Amino acid sequence: MAGVDDAAGAEQDAGRARRTRAGRPPLTERRKENARLDIARAAVELFAERGVEGVSAADIAESVGISTRTLWRYFPSKEECVAPLLALGVRRLVQQLGDWPTDKSLLEALQREDWIAAEGPDTARLVLDLMRLTRTEPSLQTVWMRQTFAAQPAVAEVLAERAGRERPAMEDNVQAGMLLAAIHVAVRDFAWRRPGEDDGGTLADALRSALAVAVRGLPL
Repeated sequence: MAGVDDAAGAEQDAGRARRTRAGRPPLTERRKENARLDIARAAVELFAERGVEGVSAADIAESVGISTRTLWRYFPSKEECVAPLLALGVRRLVQQLGDWPTDKSLLEALQREDWIAAEGPDTARLVLDLMRLTRTEPSLQTVWMRQTFAAQPAVAEVLAERAGRERPAMEDNVQAGMLLAAIHVAVRDFAWRRPGEDDGGTLADALRSALAVAVRGLPL
């Protein structure tokens, strides 16, 4: 049994190593990623202040000290400028799931909100500001939904690894989609609360409620 356990542990370590390597791009890529994040932060600040329609690509570029032409090299539209902030949160979530001990329920990891705050309070504030903006800015909501569900293959891979499969099966893909949908709805509902609607619940509470529904499954 020790040999089997050691082999299983080695495979899990290898899977985590693959995710770690995938999450640490070369230096030039990290510089590009940092530049994209700087642009994303500036875009969210401007969108929150003026609304999407009131901000141009030139405004965003000027706020970070680059030319509009350079901005277009990073993003195809001004709305897409926010994508790196959304992708950052999703990537942290996938990493948290992949690193979660196999002897603990994955539900515990999913109910935690620290993946949003992983980059510090300022970034967490901007992410929540962005999510609040999606209530009145459909173009930003589209970017958010695309970033959320782009993580489906990575979450399915985590589920497959925990089940001892070499590659995701259909059930892993379906479960990954359900989990991401539940998390998306929980964060959206939390962020979209209007003044006076706050019932005292935290983001962790919203995640817990949404995931409880997902775990119960469909009423078929």
